Amino acid sequence: MTTSTIALVTGGARGIGEAICRVLAARGLRVVVSDVNAEGARALAAQIGGYGIGMDVTKPGSVTSAVAEINQEVGPPWLLVNNAGWDNLMPFLDTDEAFQEKVIAINYAGPVRVCRAVLPGMIGLGSGRIVNIASDAGRIGSALEAIYSGTKGGLIAFTKTLAREFARHNITANNVCPGITDTPLIGEITAINPIAAKGIASIQKSVPLGRMGTPMDIANAVAFFAAEEAAYVTGQTLSVSGGITLAS
Repeated sequence: MTTSTIALVTGGARGIGEAICRVLAARGLRVVVSDVNAEGARALAAQIGGYGIGMDVTKPGSVTSAVAEINQEVGPPWLLVNNAGWDNLMPFLDTDEAFQEKVIAINYAGPVRVCRAVLPGMIGLGSGRIVNIASDAGRIGSALEAIYSGTKGGLIAFTKTLAREFARHNITANNVCPGITDTPLIGEITAINPIAAKGIASIQKSVPLGRMGTPMDIANAVAFFAAEEAAYVTGQTLSVSGGITLAS
């Protein structure tokens, strides 16, 4: 990787996204921090020598205009990290259409939309890397996360298909699947949702390595897929879960 290599990270202003941005910048990439919170994206970008931009992955116009600006002002991204995501924990029968639409729009339709916007630039570059932040909920299912699990399972399958279709352009596509991770979103959910707090506490006790994951744990896995050493790795799904789920 060189200092001219451009990485676009969605949902990059905080939590896992922030850690990814910091790790990639430390490894020599020019990081474009995108987030629905444009101010937060620009603030982080200023700290790491990157470029900050507002992007709402649920809105086609926002994605199209943001990617056009990135291509014009910074250059086409060689690395795309689809990190933007959202969830709340509740029994499936307590969910409704509005909740369902929001989860699908952010966690599945969003990454699909961003990939569609960014891939032509990667093809023009002659190579590229896509890393989608899925979830172990998408690999094995997760109680109280039925719709979220479905979107992440769909994202895993989507990524594998991209890997097949775009290999001829020297573009790889892989998934990183966090297990339970200590993020601001987890804190917000547990603060207002007693059912979620109880469920997360139970999961945490089951982690063989004895702790929750950190955003840096996930960021380091993303950095691996971006590294030259991973140039021959595509269509893969890497769980970063402290051993609570095992690959099969």
